[in-house]
Amino acid sequence: MRFRVLSLPSIHEDAVRILESVAEVRMNTRDRSLTKEELLSEVGDIDAVIVGGEMVDEDVLGAARNLKVVSRFGVGYDNVDVGAATRRGILVTYTPGVLSDAVAELTMGLILCLSRRLLRADAFVRSGEWHRGGRFPLTMDLVGKQLGVVGLGRIGSEVARRAKAFGMRLSYYDLVRNPGLEEELQIEYLPLEEVLSRSDFVSIHVALTDRTRKMIGPGELSLMKGTAYLVNTSRGGVVDQAALYEALKERRIAGAALDVFEREPIPADDPLLKLENVVVVPHIGSATVETRRRMSITAAENVTRVLEGGSPLFAVNPEVLCSR
Repeated sequence: MRFRVLSLPSIHEDAVRILESVAEVRMNTRDRSLTKEELLSEVGDIDAVIVGGEMVDEDVLGAARNLKVVSRFGVGYDNVDVGAATRRGILVTYTPGVLSDAVAELTMGLILCLSRRLLRADAFVRSGEWHRGGRFPLTMDLVGKQLGVVGLGRIGSEVARRAKAFGMRLSYYDLVRNPGLEEELQIEYLPLEEVLSRSDFVSIHVALTDRTRKMIGPGELSLMKGTAYLVNTSRGGVVDQAALYEALKERRIAGAALDVFEREPIPADDPLLKLENVVVVPHIGSATVETRRRMSITAAENVTRVLEGGSPLFAVNPEVLCSR
């Protein structure tokens, strides 16, 4: 009997072919994410599932009696109960590295949106203000400005490389220092408090864990300069969104750019959306044709390797391999 694989996100046709070489492939044909009830009804006989942002909790894992691998289509896996999967001998995999460039490019794009007020400039022209003789206010150079990177991993280091090309000064905070990157990128390690207080732009690049949840809260925001900007392309839960709203509303920081939110999609009536000093985009960090193809192939190869009795490319809980 062939394996059965369920793919919840839309994946590239090249990845589908990889999966079809070993399994029957079922796709989510709905133009939306599955509800939990729908997911529970789908997973009963599957051997592998590729997931986007869907929650894979104890209930889902318990309903999937044949499940061998949960393949996360992305770099974060906070929506998967890794502990429960490990107890059941189910591998959890993910797709790091292949999306670092895309997220770093978006991060720099958001920094440019903030520094040059690009969205306001677009509205200035479209509204006819320029035609009526209005003068758009002066904006900010990036050359010589300080970028503080919180989390110098795969994505954070790529952001630092791009920022260096713009002539920005660099500092970072991470739980683990990286002397090699410090020398290569001329980036200074500082405690988090000093990164926040010295930087003109603070860019967040950490995974969402119990330790990092709301790591940027009222106290941390109060350390930032009144002229500074916060950029978050990691996970919404890393920033206390209510505290950020208050800091932006009261102009205690100059602005923010967000690709991620505590609740996604962000509700249409969220007060954050009424502020003019925040740029918001709909979690599109990896949303390029090229990157999504690479992510699809990596997610598929993680699945096929496990189903064929091997090791995945990227395992979150490799200890499961030792118990086979």
